[in-house]
Amino acid sequence: MRCYFHLANGHETILDDIGIEVSDLDTAREMALQAIEDIRNEATNLDTSWQGWRLDIVGPSGHTLVSIPLEPTIH
Repeated sequence: MRCYFHLANGHETILDDIGIEVSDLDTAREMALQAIEDIRNEATNLDTSWQGWRLDIVGPSGHTLVSIPLEPTIH
């Protein structure tokens, strides 16, 4: 299944128009978490913030399957 990783904050959306082919949603989630980690590291290096942003995993039909905030959650 092809999944797309869109970045959104309620006001803006950065669309992934290429997507990736994955075997299942768990694999897509793992890849999304790795992408989020990369984004967080880059933001730290560039002293930028992705506060309020999320990564939406979108399926081939265009429906959001999972939304993951880019901000780390504190437990």
